[in-house]
Amino acid sequence: MSWAVVPGADESAPNPGGAGPILDLADVRKVYATGAAQVEALRGVSLTVDPGEYVAVMGPSGSGKSTLMHILGCLDIPSEGSYRLAGEDVGAMTEAQLADVRNRRIGFVFQQFNLLPSLSAWRNVELPLCYAGVPRQERRARAIQALERVGLADRVDHRPGELSGGQQQRVAVARALVTDPALLLADEPTGNLDSHSTADVLGLFAELHVQGRTIVLITHEHDVAARAGRVVHILDGQVAEDEPAAAVSR
Repeated sequence: MSWAVVPGADESAPNPGGAGPILDLADVRKVYATGAAQVEALRGVSLTVDPGEYVAVMGPSGSGKSTLMHILGCLDIPSEGSYRLAGEDVGAMTEAQLADVRNRRIGFVFQQFNLLPSLSAWRNVELPLCYAGVPRQERRARAIQALERVGLADRVDHRPGELSGGQQQRVAVARALVTDPALLLADEPTGNLDSHSTADVLGLFAELHVQGRTIVLITHEHDVAARAGRVVHILDGQVAEDEPAAAVSR
């Protein structure tokens, strides 16, 4: 798999300046069995995302956008079609390889912050490093560095209940960044935030994009999608439109 360095990242991160797309889906279909019936969540999705792109995925409830995100994040696999991540066929990966990709190669940010309330900010951020077997002293240093990167240097010892919603989401972003992935997948990351915190988090994503991170963001909000460079519209399990973000805000 081709991975290289972005500013502030290590050599395990996807290459934002490398050749070829970082995400490449070809005629991907996903079918779920619900009793005797089958539900086709994705119906022949083909999509490429180049290194360094900032892409928003939009669609109504039930359109298949969350299923698409799960496949992009190696949380699920296609029923048919192919998915290549940085040139490597995800379908050929073992469970151990998929787990390694999820923990080390891709950063996830969700609508629910998914922070452990009993742990301080830095201890929440270090969790992916715990799973990766990184020594304790290094874990703390890298967690604090990630929190500094998202503007929370003065909140490292605060627990989630002592932080605002926007600050909690910044902790979640720091946790996604602590393994230094160049690929960031965000599923409705501003869904639980007020307008001020939404602007704050989107500003952070813009900074990360400038630094070379590839970002794929799922949202149902046009204003949020307009902050990306490109918007992919999903409808009934298919790509309905793929356009520059400027076209969304018209």
